[in-house]
Amino acid sequence: MDGVIRNMEATLDLHLKGRTTPFQLAYTRFSEDGHDHPLHSSFVERKALPKVEREPEGPETKAKKIKKLEVEERSREQSNQEQSNQEQSGFAWASLLQSALQPWHCWAVAGVLVLLLGLCWWLRKRSREPERGANDLRRLLAQHIQRPVQNWDRESEAVKYLVERFILLFKYVFFDPWYQVLEDAIEVGSAFEGWSPRQEDITYRLLVLLKPPRGHTFHLEPSHLGPVRNFCVRVDLVCTCEMEQPAGETRCFLHDHEEEQWRNEGPSILHDLCTDSYLDVQKIARCFQDMLRHSWRILPESATHRLTVLPSDRSCKLQVTQGGGKRLFIELMFGVRQGDSDIFVSSQNTEAAYTPSTMWPESYAVAEMKFFRHIASQAHPDSIHLRCLQLCARSLLDTDFSTCTLKTIVMHLLTIIPLTDWSRRDLLERLEDILQYLQSCLEDGCLNHFFIGNDQVPEEIILPQALRTAEPLNLFHHLEQDSDACENAWLELLMLRHRLRTLVLQGR
Repeated sequence: MDGVIRNMEATLDLHLKGRTTPFQLAYTRFSEDGHDHPLHSSFVERKALPKVEREPEGPETKAKKIKKLEVEERSREQSNQEQSNQEQSGFAWASLLQSALQPWHCWAVAGVLVLLLGLCWWLRKRSREPERGANDLRRLLAQHIQRPVQNWDRESEAVKYLVERFILLFKYVFFDPWYQVLEDAIEVGSAFEGWSPRQEDITYRLLVLLKPPRGHTFHLEPSHLGPVRNFCVRVDLVCTCEMEQPAGETRCFLHDHEEEQWRNEGPSILHDLCTDSYLDVQKIARCFQDMLRHSWRILPESATHRLTVLPSDRSCKLQVTQGGGKRLFIELMFGVRQGDSDIFVSSQNTEAAYTPSTMWPESYAVAEMKFFRHIASQAHPDSIHLRCLQLCARSLLDTDFSTCTLKTIVMHLLTIIPLTDWSRRDLLERLEDILQYLQSCLEDGCLNHFFIGNDQVPEEIILPQALRTAEPLNLFHHLEQDSDACENAWLELLMLRHRLRTLVLQGR
């Protein structure tokens, strides 16, 4: 080690001998020019200082100093390296941040992309809302509106069986053939058609057909009282002398004196069920009600059911309470068929404030029942036309719009919109179609009757020729003459729309 040091010193001395330093050259140049160099005075002063004599250093001392210098140099280099690394790291992050902040349009593009992604997500969610709404609506219908099919079938069959027993009881009590006026009963109305608006206290309506007994005929006489078609049913006696008589029967009401005497003294349809030779609705209803009150105990069902005859002038309203407390409400209306058609005159109430007891309004209940059966045979089993009618009918509470109005609109739409477009996924659209159709009818002041003058009625429904060729009957004719009624109808349309939306979305 000492040898290395001595060689280094010798090399340094040889290198310095004979060389003029830059400082000396500068001093010499300025001195020759005769100018004082700025450093001349300081150099002279330093030159004038007394020279300090240093003691010669030994090899060991020089080695320690060199070693100390090496350690300090390494420490300085390490410190500089660490500082350089920190500066480079900070500079890298600063450069990265600066490069990211400088192109502000990149951030704008990123923001637009985020907005687009959010918009796509929202649109996708919204596109699924109709399906989710349809699912919620189907669940709502199943829970709050649509009655269980099994219960409906069981109750309807029980009602039909019970009414058949009532008719047999009437024939048993009034066994005389001259008094046999009741035929079979036909199921009509919302309960049997499958769209009853209420889940509880459903009223099952049946139309009991009246036929003229032997020796009598019914003649329908049109009445022009009121805006709808009304009739009176006149009862006439006919000669049965030349007619084929039942076994053991040879008498004629017109030509047999004993029969005429018995007719005048005994029960007679002309005396008991007519007023001035016209069938009296109230007398027929009262006769059937009295028969049930007095003869109910004859039926075996009286042991397990309780029958209550409710007040009614033009029909027979019954409440049958089963052993478990379950109640069945039945309304029996009476009707006379027009020829061989599906149109009847019935004992149903009219919209007039007063309806004479001998007036029978024209009824299309049987034709409507056949129409919905025809649609059911053509449409998909999962068709929602009856559920649409059910929802609308339930929303009509406390309004002047009748279920007949909404039913007429739905029947018209069923002949306009293809039956394939009445599936569950189309429920909301069909409800809107019903409201739009009603709105257009209010704007035009016209809603045509479905069975009068309408060539879209299916051929399966038998109509009298007079109805097929008649001019369409406007059910909104009163709105053209009454501005207050028209304004009220518009307000009720808004109410109906709100109620229907509430029923669909909230189930109440």
